[in-house]
Amino acid sequence: MPRRTTMLKAKILFVGPCESGKTVLANFLTESSDITEYSPTQGVRILEFENPHVTSNNKGTGCEFELWDCGGDAKFESCWPALMKDAHGVVIVFNADIPSHRKEIEMWYSCFVQQQSLQDTQCMLIAHHKPGSGDDKGSLSLSPPLNKLKLVHSNLEDDPEEIRMEFIKYLKSIINSMSESRDREEMSIMT
Repeated sequence: MPRRTTMLKAKILFVGPCESGKTVLANFLTESSDITEYSPTQGVRILEFENPHVTSNNKGTGCEFELWDCGGDAKFESCWPALMKDAHGVVIVFNADIPSHRKEIEMWYSCFVQQQSLQDTQCMLIAHHKPGSGDDKGSLSLSPPLNKLKLVHSNLEDDPEEIRMEFIKYLKSIINSMSESRDREEMSIMT
């Protein structure tokens, strides 16, 4: 029986506190337009993109991604269950220079990762450093269970390529787990 080569489509949520830099990062990582002034995301913005560095198997089948840039305001909480539906990964973005964000990300993790029964490998934390904030990567300690998650610092001014490379690695891990899951499904159908 010939193997399907349908393109995988992954849904990735960008969540986190207000004014943490989710939209700026989302635009940068998907190579979308730049936003010059702050405007809070109302509900959600969906960015569709492909990444030539990420394929679903050794045959080079392409992958499509939907990046859901979710507004951080609690007034959108009633929409969260709809946003979470069928998500393959969650990226929690926070401003490392705002102490209250460190507490808030525990709630985001609980709501978007634990309650959705996602694995920790499907989650990535991004400590976003805004321009001019300094780049204090060393002093960020997170409490359990957040300290088990992949934590990446982003500074689009000083080292934009570092976050791009880390995001590609993250996308590859999501696609690999989706491919493995699909392979297991196909095997169970055939047996």
